[in-house]
Amino acid sequence: MEKKFILAVPNFSEGRDEEVINKVADTIRNKEGVKLVTCEPEHDFNRTVLTIIGEPQPLKEALLEMAKTTYENVDMTKQEGTHPRIGAQDTIPLFPLHNIELDEVKELAEEIGQELFDKYQVPIFFSGANARTENKKSISYIRKGQYEGLKALLEDSSNPDYDERKPDLSVDGKLSDKLGATIVSADMEGLTAYNVFLDTEDVSIAKKISKALRGPSGGFSTIRSVGIKFPEREGVVVSMNLFNCEETPIYRAFEFVRREAESYGVQVTGSELVGPVKLDYLLNNLRYYLRLEGFDKDQILEYHLMG
Repeated sequence: MEKKFILAVPNFSEGRDEEVINKVADTIRNKEGVKLVTCEPEHDFNRTVLTIIGEPQPLKEALLEMAKTTYENVDMTKQEGTHPRIGAQDTIPLFPLHNIELDEVKELAEEIGQELFDKYQVPIFFSGANARTENKKSISYIRKGQYEGLKALLEDSSNPDYDERKPDLSVDGKLSDKLGATIVSADMEGLTAYNVFLDTEDVSIAKKISKALRGPSGGFSTIRSVGIKFPEREGVVVSMNLFNCEETPIYRAFEFVRREAESYGVQVTGSELVGPVKLDYLLNNLRYYLRLEGFDKDQILEYHLMG
């Protein structure tokens, strides 16, 4: 019987302490039935994104061990960074990758969320296909206010937003001081993290372009973006999460940023994919820029080596 594979792209709220990052990543490395594809620490964001492929049960066991290690090593009362977050093990999103249906992945997400709560009493939010309400399908809605703002809101059960914003699993309806909360989800498509770099030090330009690009403020419904400065490099960046690269291809987001930047007299100096990306999401860029007719991925020799 052909094996089933799930993609997991969890992130935890530590991107600076190499010892902690390696401890967490080591819970995934060298596990039977699981492969750590990438470990992407981000110093300014102060978070790390792991990309993991695995068979359902080995993956579940690895993710539970990963979260345990994160809970032991990250303290949200001390953590700070520029990326939105509400917890030490901030998210555990799962996606069907090969020979498996969304319903099976959704069930596994439920099991992971319940076991994390049962073992560690960490508050759990279910998102994506596991969301208990329409609003909670969006991770950005759950994270609104971040750890500090959401924690303060949930301290007051008389707050009019309390019932809608409280965790789906919790001891007392509040965030944990040390652990915050963990968001567990299943969905058909994972996000693609993508950065476009601009040759200006004026971060307000990146912020204006980002606002025009992202869905909630009038841009693409499948994109969320921010304009920021990475201290370690020249220029500023429009940093985005692409939630559906079939509906909104990478080249379309790139061209939008390029044209908007030119209106400010600013040039794009380059772009960057953060973590792995599906082959199909790159091939549609190739078709677009080279105007290829009748091109198929079977024409790529290495594609025939993929099992």
